[in-house]
Amino acid sequence: MVVRRALAEDLGGVVEVDQDLTTAACVSGSKRATARLVAREAGVMAGGEVFTATFCLLDSAATVEVLRADGERFERDEVLASVSCQAAALLVAERTALNLLQRLCGVATRTAEFVARAGGKARVLDTRKTTPGLRLLERHAVRCGGGENHRFGLSDEVMIKDNHLDLSGRSLEDVVKSARAAVTGSLRVTVEARDVVEARAAIQGGADVVMLDNIEPKDMSAMLEKLRPLAGDRPVEFEASGGVNLETIAAVAACGVERVSVGALTHSAPAIDLALEVEL
Repeated sequence: MVVRRALAEDLGGVVEVDQDLTTAACVSGSKRATARLVAREAGVMAGGEVFTATFCLLDSAATVEVLRADGERFERDEVLASVSCQAAALLVAERTALNLLQRLCGVATRTAEFVARAGGKARVLDTRKTTPGLRLLERHAVRCGGGENHRFGLSDEVMIKDNHLDLSGRSLEDVVKSARAAVTGSLRVTVEARDVVEARAAIQGGADVVMLDNIEPKDMSAMLEKLRPLAGDRPVEFEASGGVNLETIAAVAACGVERVSVGALTHSAPAIDLALEVEL
């Protein structure tokens, strides 16, 4: 469990409140406390259950009331949750709970910004550029921000990229055909294309998704006019990827692709500033 691992990291490997030397020296084990979670900037909520679990793992009698559901927007100075538990548990859990929640709210907030700028013209997807150990939570945060999830990992979708092609020693169409024949059921085959020639080979090989990588929006628009007829009646989606940012997402989404994948949703989303204020 992510929360247990995070607490153990902070407590020297043992999830026990008495491992916190400072708290053990300062606070009685029987003392109880209450606190409120306050937003120091506006954002989108994500991770309420994780925040709650952090306190409950250290104090089974803890009560946490989260006032904003995941996916809801909040404003600066808004109270997002209240916590009541053993004082020692509150002090021990505080940083871990905030670290996780600030990270997830940051991902949700950044995703919402990208989705808004895309203007509904294309779906915004995340990538595998996630924090090791936090992918499941960060993917949840992307959905809270209105985005969609790409493949979860290496085992649930074929994605042929430039390095796969270069190391295969074969033509792209041949590689795609081999991949298409090897997977069964609903597993998709996504193929990265660096130009119109590779995109055509991907379609002819049987790709479900053609990922147009690092191509200018105006060039993608022209490419799509040539590529869509090649699929015939077979449903093929086109995806833009590579270096998409908040300044370029509108033009990319408007070029005619169905999807835009954005690594920045997770790899560089700034944490939202939150504070846990003890009530005396």
